[in-house]
Amino acid sequence: MNNSRNFNSQLNIINLVNNTLKRVFGSLFLATILFTSCNPDDDGNSNTENYVPDAEAFSELKDQALGNATQTFQFNADDGNISLTSEAGVQININGDCLTLNGNTVTGQVDLEFVELFEKGNMLTTNKPTMGQLPNGDKALLISGGEFFVEATQNGNQLETNCGLQLIIPTNLTGDPDPVMTLWEGEIDNEDLLTWNEIDPAVNNEDVFVEENSYYAFLDFGWTNVDRFYSDPRPKTQIQVQPPANYTNLNSAVYLSYDGEAPALANLDTFDNNTNIFSEHYGQIPIGLECHVIFVTEDNGVWRYAIKPVTIVANHIITFTLGETNTGTENSLTALINALP
Repeated sequence: MNNSRNFNSQLNIINLVNNTLKRVFGSLFLATILFTSCNPDDDGNSNTENYVPDAEAFSELKDQALGNATQTFQFNADDGNISLTSEAGVQININGDCLTLNGNTVTGQVDLEFVELFEKGNMLTTNKPTMGQLPNGDKALLISGGEFFVEATQNGNQLETNCGLQLIIPTNLTGDPDPVMTLWEGEIDNEDLLTWNEIDPAVNNEDVFVEENSYYAFLDFGWTNVDRFYSDPRPKTQIQVQPPANYTNLNSAVYLSYDGEAPALANLDTFDNNTNIFSEHYGQIPIGLECHVIFVTEDNGVWRYAIKPVTIVANHIITFTLGETNTGTENSLTALINALP
């Protein structure tokens, strides 16, 4: 009898221990799931559900990329001719004697901001695609020899120059020397859309020419691009892109990377709020073109994106779903875009 009672007692203790262990391991397992779902992965994936960025969050992400691409220099205007060298090896020549503020000659220390964009990844994250305006007002893809922004300030006040400045750009930054390149001026509208307009050297005293392995560009402050139009004899079409639900031109963007054209990036710059569709409404996309269509937006401070290889057909409609997207840092997205063919 005693043996039976002892056996039952031991059995009860074993069951109690097993039940306790199950509760402990069950709690640990649940905690692990919750911890994993609430923390970003190594590529910045937030794993959040039902998050839709607003226009300000998307704009801040692009502004941050532009800030990361901005180089700063300081010099004394009294030193006359100044020569600076950028991170990529572009030579910036500026005459301090020509700088003015409200028409008055500037003296003393000057701050210079400089941006150089040679690869499509940086063009995308900073929202600086290469779309040039045709004589009829339509836009078409430009092949770029480099996009540049130059601004001089003193005590936060923007300066002007009455004799321009010069950039000497190594052609190996974008490919072989191209004698048909011309100079383009960038104009950004109130929707943050950049359009490149060809500069008439006879009117603006700004021009570019190639000599041996460098472009010599004579320009003014602001955005400038060394470019030529992309040329393709194939018939053209208009394409449309449907983004995921709740995404518009205010909190997302769509770009085109043409295969085989490294220093160039197109974008779909119109959006129909009734159909929720991005469009290249000029009908300038070659039928049969092999390209990659890129959807980008913001997700809790990082980039959310999807990249689709596409061969263009007439009246092509391309659709993105949120399930096709991934998240990543600016550097990881830039590397992916730059690695496209």
